[in-house]
Amino acid sequence: MSKRITTDISEAARLLIDGQLVAFPTETVYGLGADALNLSAVKRVYEAKSRPFGHPLIIHIGNSELIDEFATDIPDNARSLVARFWPGPLTLVLNASDKVPAIVTGGQETVAIRFPAHPMAIALLREFGGGIVGPSANKFGQLSPTKAADVDRDFGPEVSLILDGATCTVGIESTIIGFDGEFPVLLRPGMITKNAISMEISKEVLDAGPMSPRVSGSLPSHYAPITNLILLEAIDIPRYLKSSAALRDVALLTFEPILEAHPSISKIIIAPKEPNDYAKNLYQRLRELDRVGANLIIVETIPSADSWDGIRDRLDRAAH
Repeated sequence: MSKRITTDISEAARLLIDGQLVAFPTETVYGLGADALNLSAVKRVYEAKSRPFGHPLIIHIGNSELIDEFATDIPDNARSLVARFWPGPLTLVLNASDKVPAIVTGGQETVAIRFPAHPMAIALLREFGGGIVGPSANKFGQLSPTKAADVDRDFGPEVSLILDGATCTVGIESTIIGFDGEFPVLLRPGMITKNAISMEISKEVLDAGPMSPRVSGSLPSHYAPITNLILLEAIDIPRYLKSSAALRDVALLTFEPILEAHPSISKIIIAPKEPNDYAKNLYQRLRELDRVGANLIIVETIPSADSWDGIRDRLDRAAH
């Protein structure tokens, strides 16, 4: 194991205070952490990830009360969602307070805030004592990490330390909700569904529009393996393999085995049929298929139920 992979929360907090970059686990994916109020540290997050400046970051906090330090004019319905879903995989986009640097918000008047549920993340945030930006600890646009070893493979010495909190239990990034007055707006789907949000506050959840704030993970192509990826219905996969005579070295993620053998198939992974299990394993499975060295990854299309919306969003962007 790499020497920079550790469980030493105090050392991680010290490095963050010193302006260093520290990768840390959350229940969704591993984040690349820096002091949210340290401009040079936040700049290094963008540089380490090769992330475009102007693509906003999420501030992670270790208790709900800190929301008032980073946001203003918080709608009552936002506070209701905080009470119900924090700590957890829900990010809220709110009016930014004056103390939030423009480099964090991407120059917008809004800020994204989350209180993660992972016990190691909470302990780190509380020992640090403030807000930590924490975009996924991967190179921009590529597969998010759900294990410490993933981060270690993706980054060199620009990341000073990696906290090892085992495998992330949710597995895809948080749901992001903004507000149009008291109406919630879905800015990025996740495993907390539109229906769950709507039921909690008895309001319709609006879809994002052209005037909605920019948020993390909203570009058309994102969360992608190096290998080209396409989505196909189960019935179309054998047909596609047969019709592509020149196709070689294909890796598949499907719900059922391919009954008819095909010489082009390098590897098949059978996916779980329950959305929480699928999400938890998604990025690990795609990383595994990416390492096969195939020319193409085929992923079977997933069910249409809203419990799969966050997963569908990630797969659609991976295949863009």
